Amino acid sequence: MIDDWENIIFEIQPYKTTGTYVIKITEEINQQLDDHIVLTQSLSFSPYKKPFEERIASWEKRLQITQEVIEEWITCQRNWLYLEPIFTSEDITRQLPVEGKRFATMEKIWRKIMKIAHDQPKVIILCPDSRILNNLRECNTLLEQVQKGLSEYLETKRQAFPRFFFLSDDELLEILSQSKDPTAVQPHLKKCFENIAKLRFESDLEITAMFSGEGEKIPFEKTTHPTGNVEEWMSEVENLMRFSMRTIIGRALVAYPETARTEWILNWPGQVVIAGCQTYWASEVTESLVHTNAGGLKGLYPHLLDQLDDLRILVRGDLTKIGQMTLSALIVIEVHARDVVDNMVQQHVSSINDFEWISQLRYFWIPKEEELKIRVVNAEFSYGYEYLGNTTRLVITPLTDRCYLTLTGALHLNFGGAPSGPAGTGKTETTKDLGKAFAIQCVVFNCSDQLDFMAMGKFFKGLASSGAWACFDEFNRIDIEVLSVVAQQITTVQKAQMQRVERFLFEGVELSLKASCAIFITMNPGYAGRTELPDNLKALFRPVAMMVPDYALIAEISLFSFGFADARVLAKKIVTTFKLSSEQLSSQKHYDFGMRAVKSVIYAAGNLKRREADMDEDLIVLRAIRDVNLPKFLTDDLSLFNGIVSDLFPKIRHIVLVL
Repeated sequence: MIDDWENIIFEIQPYKTTGTYVIKITEEINQQLDDHIVLTQSLSFSPYKKPFEERIASWEKRLQITQEVIEEWITCQRNWLYLEPIFTSEDITRQLPVEGKRFATMEKIWRKIMKIAHDQPKVIILCPDSRILNNLRECNTLLEQVQKGLSEYLETKRQAFPRFFFLSDDELLEILSQSKDPTAVQPHLKKCFENIAKLRFESDLEITAMFSGEGEKIPFEKTTHPTGNVEEWMSEVENLMRFSMRTIIGRALVAYPETARTEWILNWPGQVVIAGCQTYWASEVTESLVHTNAGGLKGLYPHLLDQLDDLRILVRGDLTKIGQMTLSALIVIEVHARDVVDNMVQQHVSSINDFEWISQLRYFWIPKEEELKIRVVNAEFSYGYEYLGNTTRLVITPLTDRCYLTLTGALHLNFGGAPSGPAGTGKTETTKDLGKAFAIQCVVFNCSDQLDFMAMGKFFKGLASSGAWACFDEFNRIDIEVLSVVAQQITTVQKAQMQRVERFLFEGVELSLKASCAIFITMNPGYAGRTELPDNLKALFRPVAMMVPDYALIAEISLFSFGFADARVLAKKIVTTFKLSSEQLSSQKHYDFGMRAVKSVIYAAGNLKRREADMDEDLIVLRAIRDVNLPKFLTDDLSLFNGIVSDLFPKIRHIVLVL
């Protein structure tokens, strides 16, 4: 055994430009060490060991110390590699003087040990040294203290600007280690805000505007300079965002009656346009219900149809990309507004207190407070003024309406919402879209069985302090042991909301509480690897059963919003294509003929329509169906698919074979 160790050495390599080294411990060394310890212990039980007893005991001790040294060394090196780049930043050492000194002390010892290892890399000579073992243990103790101090420091930063809870430790440290360069926050803005992709910094670093991921620019109503700590001026940016959105919405509502509607829509940001149009729609319907002598809802309905026609003509015109996106989202909302009024006419609604009307999301501008309020049934919510950019909106079907009604009812009573149902029924998307309707940041988190209650606790702290919404996707994947703790954490937040306190105690830490925070969970019941929720957790959420949505209606409205004239017929063709494909084609794991596939085709068709507005609409949809689906089909299924498509598009059957 002694001979076996003679030629075994550590690989010692220089580490970057630090002037010191790192050690590479191969699997062979660990394996041989384990084998030899077992072999030595078996020798010590031998009846013939007497002449070699001292040598066996001495050798066993050397191997044991070597094993302990290697374990401590690996731990020490891993922590040092993580902390070394952090404490080379002057900003961090200035803000953490005590931890900086501890790290410097540890690094002196570390460099000394690594120099010894570099000069003498033989494992069996270097490691069985109790001084090295004690030095490494001291290093690890110091590193633990440094990491504890660092975690507490990050916690204080997160409490000062709660949206930092949604960043990982590494991302937050990257920002904090470059506090002299305010532009270092730019890559992380998307995680902190719903849709601020970047900020406009002038040459003197004055922050004057925000940009969405789509490139829409919103100038701030007031400006700020990034002075002081990063969490302080980021809080100021958040306040500026809300103040600017509120002021712009107020100005847009004043300008609405004075400008031609089609012109007004293109003059204001997408979010402001949707909020403004919904506010005026709610007031027009209320007015029609109160003053029935002017024709009531029957008189309002043709007016809404004219407005939609104007939008359809406008969306086919020559627009900027951002203008096109604003119109697409607005048309989706306006189609639903038209359908609501049509339904109310059919139901002979005549009072503003009828359920058909009060069950809708109704926007009202309160001039005295200069606040936008949203009312649903007997609940009233404040608009969140989170900047949403210029994103698409979900098509609102009767299923979506019912889901909104349940979720808003749950919010009013300070409960969470729990949409459950099969994949592709819009559970997550509906929750996200309700967040957009309320202008509140909605953070979607995909759950897995690896989640522990510590990670969930961090998330809840961020939600409660920032007032954001969280949607925990596939919530019942989390282990049952973790879920029982999570139930306790959610109860703490909900109780604080019910008591309407401004600060509350969460897991021993005092946090600020924003009343707008909410927790939603989505579940896929009956799948393998899913847990049944404990009863104390079920009681905290209002359940919503989500069924398969009306694909044809969603496809029709989406195509209409992209400017297709023959949207209804084309939508039926898309849905029928997928229905027949799912019945006739072979069954493969990677085939998907659900809502996600329908959406992919609609977006592909929309992009083609924008690029080639004069192309025949049937041909655009045919190309979109083929572009999205052909790459995933097996050879045997291609001819079947071509047969389905050529039957559905008989006028252009000859093109199917050429494309």
